[in-house]
Amino acid sequence: MEPVRAPRVVPPMRDATKTPDAFASLPQAGDADGAPRRCGVEIEFSGLHEDAVAKLLTRHLGGTARQDGADWTLEDTRLGKLQVYLDTALRKKAENAMVARGLQLGRDAIPVEIVTEPLTMADLGHLDQLCHQLREAGAKGTSAALIYGFGVHLNVSVASMDPPGVTRPLLAYALIEDWMRHAHPIDDSRRLLPFTAPYPTSLVRALARAGADASLRDVSETYLHHAPSRNHGLDMLPILAHRNAEAVTQALGQGHSVSARPAFHFRLPDSRIDEDGWSLRHEWRRWHLVETIAADDALLDTLCNGWLDDHGAITLGRSHWARRTGDLLAGAGVTDMGHLR
Repeated sequence: MEPVRAPRVVPPMRDATKTPDAFASLPQAGDADGAPRRCGVEIEFSGLHEDAVAKLLTRHLGGTARQDGADWTLEDTRLGKLQVYLDTALRKKAENAMVARGLQLGRDAIPVEIVTEPLTMADLGHLDQLCHQLREAGAKGTSAALIYGFGVHLNVSVASMDPPGVTRPLLAYALIEDWMRHAHPIDDSRRLLPFTAPYPTSLVRALARAGADASLRDVSETYLHHAPSRNHGLDMLPILAHRNAEAVTQALGQGHSVSARPAFHFRLPDSRIDEDGWSLRHEWRRWHLVETIAADDALLDTLCNGWLDDHGAITLGRSHWARRTGDLLAGAGVTDMGHLR
């Protein structure tokens, strides 16, 4: 198939007089080599055929779009390389007539997914604008139907492969996850599915007892013992596989693959691409909060001690700690998302 080429002059994505503001830099903005940290993004939605999405992207981003079966690859765009495809492994077998028919019938429940390369903070602003263009074209997010379970995943590069870069953000997320889920609940369409399960209490207890300066080796063993699954709001397996692929394969069992990369896979956020006022910036602020807490020794210790104080040998519910977390965060002045009552 001939490649789809954008015109020479690429029209502005939204407003020719305004360049989107860059997303806020993380507390530790550079990696171990001094390069700016980046974030790849995966966005799931329905309402648009993947062919139409590829053409919309080239119209607004420039570059060249090439189709390989059911998949599209966009190269040399303003945001680098992007991929567009139906988010199901069956798309690889679409040449089979029965599979192709099944995919056609199941399109309402199978999302189209856009996957970016790791982006700069400025490029995240351009991607956020692009979400408005997709919404105007008819993209539908997870709340548009009960059968939808669409998410937005942020793949945030680590600052370093050591406790400050890996284990502290993991600990910060584990300690505030209950609050995050209660203050801004994920849609029922995703909550009832297994893909974004909360961390088990046993994992959080082990992480809190180990503390902020636990070694990456110890934390890796703890995580693989208590939560050997991709299906959590923060999926740490790509980072752990980057450190020790054999250990991850052994924990998951044969037949389960993990793309190893030194990046947090934050998969809790809903895709609310069709809702007025929704922005990737909101989801970025949530991750920014995680790393803000991770960089604050006193606050991280307070949350660790508070969690252990709040949880006995048996945890009967999560709502009490969620409310207490909101109070602690508001008291520390690191969030304006409000208390839980």
